[in-house]
Order: sequence, then structure tokens, then C-alpha cells
Amino acid sequence: MAVPMVGRAPALEELRGALDIVRAENRPVTAVLTGAAGTGKSALVGALLQAAGSTTVLSGAARVHSPAPYDWLAAVLAKSDADIPDVPEGALSWLKQDPDVPRERYTPDALLRIAVTTVRALIGTSPAVLVVEDLHALDPASLNLVAELAATDLPALLLVTSQLPEEAVSPQLTARTLARLTGRPGAVRRHLSGLAQAEVGELLRHAYGVEAVTVEITSAVWRRTEGNPYLITELIARLSPAGLRELAAPQTDDLTAREREVLGCIAEGMSNKQIARALEISVRTVTVHVSNLLRKTGAASRTEAALWALERNVRARATS
Repeated sequence: MAVPMVGRAPALEELRGALDIVRAENRPVTAVLTGAAGTGKSALVGALLQAAGSTTVLSGAARVHSPAPYDWLAAVLAKSDADIPDVPEGALSWLKQDPDVPRERYTPDALLRIAVTTVRALIGTSPAVLVVEDLHALDPASLNLVAELAATDLPALLLVTSQLPEEAVSPQLTARTLARLTGRPGAVRRHLSGLAQAEVGELLRHAYGVEAVTVEITSAVWRRTEGNPYLITELIARLSPAGLRELAAPQTDDLTAREREVLGCIAEGMSNKQIARALEISVRTVTVHVSNLLRKTGAASRTEAALWALERNVRARATS
């Protein structure tokens, strides 16, 4: 069953308005969506692109494991077979991250200019949408390119999603880039937080029916997911109506106090290194605790363990 987009209608309407301006006036508009993981940034982007019709869309993001120079543009070029005559072949190969290209051939400033020229050639003169997913995970070269694109006269909606700078690969540069983007004239800025309790109830009633969802159940789901849309949809996919009822009842488990702390950190999306810093223990000790709690909870992955924790309201220890 498809889960409706709840609590995001005003943000989607504002994005559609920005796209309408680009189409009608053939001028650039910047839009920035920030929020924690799972708050619906990508869902909003997807909903907007459904309304984009035949508008040209260039979309890219950072590599999964480790960022590399011009990751965003490399991802865009990987999806395109367009001819770009104004860009030297060697430079284009570098921007595509071809492994055999000599990297000392172009200065950083020259590559930035060439990258902007490449995007301009891909767009042409018609309105377009440039989607930059997960700005916080991008490399410095990509951050500079995104900021530079926002300052051009390209007839495009530059749509950027990001977590907050403190979660970024390059926190200070990400903060400066977000400031430059949101400081553009007419820029759209939306920060997505968790859903309100009433909105959580709307999602649950859509999935389970009106009679199955009580105030107590809604409150329990809201508390244990903090209104995070992704976590709510995962719980809906996982829980039967009977499981939903059990969610509102107190539950116990056989985890040790430390294992519960580690599990709470996992539920908050922390890596092993982050957990080690938060709990002031070694990464190796965290690894042992993760192995034990996966076995005790019967979870096959960290994601399943996080959902298990959310179902039982297991939280990380408060830190100062």
C-alpha cells in the first residue's frame, strides 16, 4: 500500500511555485531542503519531479562509500550521452572520474570553469531542474560547483537536499555553501522536522483503518519514531494490526544496560565510531556489543535492530 505524503503539502507547493517561476521567466531559482535522515527530503524531490513533465532534469549525489572530486557532476555525466563540444575531452574524462586520466593536467579553478561550462551545455537554453541530493555528503569540489551554479544565469531550479552541516563530510564548507545558496535572491528554504502527532495518526489510519488506530497507539508511534516519516513507513511495513497494538504496551528484553545504550545509538543512525565517542568506549567494544544485540534481538541488520529498538522505545543515553 502506498503511503501518502502527509505534512509536506506546503513545502511541495512552494517548490512547484519555484519551478513555475523558472518556466515562466526563464531565470534561476535556488531551493534548499534540510532535515535529518528520513524526514522526507527525497520524497519531496520525487513528488516535484513527477510534476516536472518534459523539463530537463540533471540529478546526482555523492558516492556511497567515500566522496571524490566532482562526484555530483560525475553522477550526472554517467546518466548522459550528450555531446559537449566546448569541453576538452581530457577534462571531460576527468570530470567523469575516469581512472586513467592524468589528474595534474588542470588547475582547480580551470576545472571549476569547465564544470560550469559542462552543466551549461547539458541544460541548453530551456528550463531545467538540477537536483543535488545529500549536499552534506559531497566533496569540496562539488560544493564549490553547486555554489557557483547558484550564481549563474542558468534557467534552472537548483534543488538541493542536505542534512545539517554538523553531519557533513566538510562541516565548515557545507555551512558556507548552504549560506550562499539560501542567500540567493528569491531562494526557497525549507527545514523538514518530524511529523506532528496528528499527522502520524493520519498515516496510521491510512494504513490500518480508523478503528485500529487509538490515541494511545498514535502517541506510542509518535514518541518512538519522533515523527520521522521513514521510520513510520518502515514500522507500517513491518507491523500487523496486532503488532501495532503491542507497540503501545510496555515491553522488556534481555539486553544489558550497555547493549541498550548501543542499540539506542544505532536507532539514532550513529556509526560505530560515533557510538564509541558518545559512550566513551572503544570502537572494538562497540563492535562486540553490536554483534551481541543483533543476536539477542534476532535482527539481521542494523536497520532491523533500529526498528526493533523503536518498537520498544530503546533510546541512547542522554549526553551533555
